[in-house]
Amino acid sequence: MSSVPAEAVGQPKKAAAAAWIGSALEYYDFFIYGSAAALIFPKVFFDESDPATATLLSLATFGVAYAARPVGALFLGHFGDKLGRKKIMVFTLILMGVSTFLIGCLPTRAQVGTLAPVLLVLCRVLQGISAAGEQASANSMTLEHAPGHRRGFFTSFTLSGTQGGQLIATLVFIPVAALPEDQLLTWGWRVPFWASVVVAAVGWVIRRRLEETPAFTQQASSSEGVVKLPLAVLLREHWADVLRVIAGALIASVSTIFTVWALAYATGDTVGMSRSSMLWVGALANLVALAAIPLWATLSDRIGRRPVYLIGAAGSAVAMFGYLWAISTGNYPLTLVLGIVAFGVVYSAANGVWPSFYGEMFSTRVRLSGMAIGTQIGFAVAGFAVTFAAEIAGPDGGDWSAVALFTAALCVPPVIAVLSARETAKVPTERLGERPAAETAQRETVTA
Repeated sequence: MSSVPAEAVGQPKKAAAAAWIGSALEYYDFFIYGSAAALIFPKVFFDESDPATATLLSLATFGVAYAARPVGALFLGHFGDKLGRKKIMVFTLILMGVSTFLIGCLPTRAQVGTLAPVLLVLCRVLQGISAAGEQASANSMTLEHAPGHRRGFFTSFTLSGTQGGQLIATLVFIPVAALPEDQLLTWGWRVPFWASVVVAAVGWVIRRRLEETPAFTQQASSSEGVVKLPLAVLLREHWADVLRVIAGALIASVSTIFTVWALAYATGDTVGMSRSSMLWVGALANLVALAAIPLWATLSDRIGRRPVYLIGAAGSAVAMFGYLWAISTGNYPLTLVLGIVAFGVVYSAANGVWPSFYGEMFSTRVRLSGMAIGTQIGFAVAGFAVTFAAEIAGPDGGDWSAVALFTAALCVPPVIAVLSARETAKVPTERLGERPAAETAQRETVTA
């Protein structure tokens, strides 16, 4: 007879579903903003008399949320390790749904002047705070519910949800982008933002029914209890792993360059591809990623996190050269194929493995804080990678090779991080975050 409590049966699948739907909403919201920042907002919220500056400012608002994420990570990570993963997952879902809906209600620059971009930035900051706790809480929830030998597979649903949200966002924007210009710039762009309410409602129902993780419950009921100051413990015992996660999180620059800068470059005057055709590149790449992510994650359960992550990080540096070069040629079939390879296949190796790889670096006491703070600092740099790319590309925005080199450079820290990290795929869940025996012995000798 199984010793697993009845209420725990099926919890790994429920946790994975809750992580998927929440991440889908978070990144549906994030990527409809990214598409709008590249295609719509320069004309709606900024001064059209200087299109280049308007586009640069619009892309900068995309990065604002990433700047807010480290601050949100400090607070949400703290409360997630004190109050539980479930409470943070519900809170972040509601905050993201509300802030995204409000963006769809904002007045334009023509209606209220400079107040319009100010309100846009405020809503974007709320999105960033929400995203700061979403992935870390969802990853912690799925990892701590998952069977020890399948942590990679179950935690990959968080990032599979991310790609699902990006796919939905792209599919929603394709008919919107095809609207006549006057309809697109008045009411059309607002519809995808309003639609987020539906996903938020579904996610709220799923997450309210989810049980807290056994690992957190056991920690809370133990003699030690929950940590009063998770940040202090994190920085004292896991500072090196926090640095590894920060470096590793820079891999997200590949996603932001692909999703935002490459879209603006391909549809701009330099290349001149249609908005709808380039949105289809993103849609099909994300469709492939939905299948690739769990496959890469399953492979990591067998051969380890480090080799799979390394394939994604190093491979992305090379693959983005090919993709941006293809765009520069104006050859759409070539752009489509290389876009799917770069983002749908190669990048998915790192993207599918990092939820387990990062989470397994930390103990239950500080896992949510460690993941939230580490990833969000790295993601903050990744968010502004789009703005830097726009500057690097030159006054006409056509220097794709400089942007490719910049993206490749941002893949170097993740490679260093994975090479310096311990392999944790086979470590029992209850022993995750423990110091290696040699390190512990050395510290005890020094102390003695």
